[in-house]
Amino acid sequence: MSNRQTDLAAHRWPRTMVCVCAYNEGEKLHATLSRFPSDREYDVVVVDDGSSDGSTQGVEEQYRVTLLRHEVNLGVGRALKSGLEHFLEQGYEVFIPFAGNNKDEPLEIPRLVEPIAEGEADFVQGSRFLSGASHSNMPLYRVLATRLHPLLMSLVVGKWLTESTNGFRAIHRRILDDPRIDWRQEWLDKYELEPYLLYKAITLGYRHMEVPCTKVYPPRQQGQTKMKAFTGWWSILRPIVLLALRLKR
Repeated sequence: MSNRQTDLAAHRWPRTMVCVCAYNEGEKLHATLSRFPSDREYDVVVVDDGSSDGSTQGVEEQYRVTLLRHEVNLGVGRALKSGLEHFLEQGYEVFIPFAGNNKDEPLEIPRLVEPIAEGEADFVQGSRFLSGASHSNMPLYRVLATRLHPLLMSLVVGKWLTESTNGFRAIHRRILDDPRIDWRQEWLDKYELEPYLLYKAITLGYRHMEVPCTKVYPPRQQGQTKMKAFTGWWSILRPIVLLALRLKR
């Protein structure tokens, strides 16, 4: 058991679900799932967003996970929504998105959960830019986007942020149950959902904090990200614009 898990033993581990979204991630998905500890205190759910490469075949038995599957590719936002619906139906308390292409570190999950278990936060954001964090192999446009986006988000929500696009975060159920946070809207089906949830949580007064984390992009030849340079950038930017101008709720 890790030190973080030992610290959490003094509190009650909230019932936690880790949601791994994957679309044609091949061996990267298997590398991701193989790194989860066998003595983990949380459940892992894989949402296959219409993969055609057979990468999710047999993962339930091999890695002790639950598999949800879309017949066709619907977008990362829709994949997260499927995970969220399962999360609510099964009565979980803490939701953690997790990259299916082996970018995130499973051993850092307790770092996200601890502030919630201790009653200090409702939304814990992993940041690759805090002291003690690290990142590597990021494509140049992702470097630029991940530094500019939190600056714009900070200006709009009125709180200094170092990270706003990293999906590695922990969200308490009370946020997802809040009717003022309408995460089921169709315009949130791509990359919009993650910044939308962060924006709404902060502006509605939920307790938000950042913790350092690791983000390692896979080698270029393996495919580093599904996000496109221009359309993907607009997808993560437009929640800030539309919500700030009150064109969306």
